[in-house]
Amino acid sequence: MLSSSSTTVKNLPLKRRLCFLLKLVCFVSSVLIFCEFLIYYVVIFQCRWPNVKGGAHMSEKETSASVLKAIILADTHLLGEIKGHWLDKLRREWQMERSFQTALWLLQPDIVFILGDVFDEGKWSSPQAWADDVRRFQKMFKHSDFTELVVIAGNHDIGFHYEMTTYKVNRFEKIFNFTSGKLITRKGINFVLVNSVAMEGDGCAVCRTSEAKLVALSHKLNCSLQKPNHSNKRCGDVEKLPASEPILLQHYPLYRKSDAKCTGEDSAPPEEKNIPFKEKYDVLSQEASQKV
Repeated sequence: MLSSSSTTVKNLPLKRRLCFLLKLVCFVSSVLIFCEFLIYYVVIFQCRWPNVKGGAHMSEKETSASVLKAIILADTHLLGEIKGHWLDKLRREWQMERSFQTALWLLQPDIVFILGDVFDEGKWSSPQAWADDVRRFQKMFKHSDFTELVVIAGNHDIGFHYEMTTYKVNRFEKIFNFTSGKLITRKGINFVLVNSVAMEGDGCAVCRTSEAKLVALSHKLNCSLQKPNHSNKRCGDVEKLPASEPILLQHYPLYRKSDAKCTGEDSAPPEEKNIPFKEKYDVLSQEASQKV
């Protein structure tokens, strides 16, 4: 009897230590699961699509079916092999992937736009590095057939204007089915996709092609806005589009002197609002903005 009691006393500290260790593991695991997985659901669940009221003759279901739900992202900057450290890449890409996939699951958008600078080193990437970056992107931003993904070129994807080449542009266009001056229409809304890096106005081959497509598209949109009984021989054979003002989607913002007049949650800090923007670098030039 004494021997049994002595054994129990000796084992008690070990059991307590094991119990403490088990509790610690459970606590750490719970924190990791919440911070690295569940937190995205908690935050994005608070987001709501704005309520849109249809006409008096439309039911709530018909109104919902006619509304286009779109998410607009930009500057994902997937790190490359030159500047990207593997641990930094792992951390950033996990966060982006979880954010994106959670938003798709909870919000179920019809279409997602990414407005350029998908990659951080696309302007330098070798064919092998480019293929690796594309593979990672496709894994992170995979989506169902019910959601459309539209990607637009940025300066980090194909280079600034003086770095841009036909090879880099074609490489990007082949993967993402992107063409400058391309029009897509969804639920009666016209979106115009523009390669803003090609809006330099210096007559380069890529610039000439992009500008010519925009001119042709402008003509088609103008013809579509005219009244049906309006007589115009130049619009006779033009394919009619939904008569809605187009939404311009590109990487560079249109020209403005600074962020001084910008307000809202995402506006620049007060100390940065009056910093002048550099044309053809921070924003499009005044000439290109007027032309667009």
